[in-house]
Amino acid sequence: MLQVKLFDCEHEEDLEEEINDFLSGLDRKDVVDIKYNIAMLGEAGDEQVYCFSAMVMYVQ
Repeated sequence: MLQVKLFDCEHEEDLEEEINDFLSGLDRKDVVDIKYNIAMLGEAGDEQVYCFSAMVMYVQ
C-alpha cells in the first residue's frame, strides 16, 4: 500500500536529519518519490521565517 510521511522543520539541516532517519528504516526500492518545498513567511522589515518541508512517498 502506498503511504506518505510529511516532514516540516525550520532549518534545512533538521529536515535532512529527520528524513535520513526515516529512510534508514526503509528499503531503497520501497521509496517512490520525495517532494521538497521551501516557504518564507514575513513582510518587509519583519523577521523572516523559513519553513523547509518534504513529503516522502513509499510502499509499505
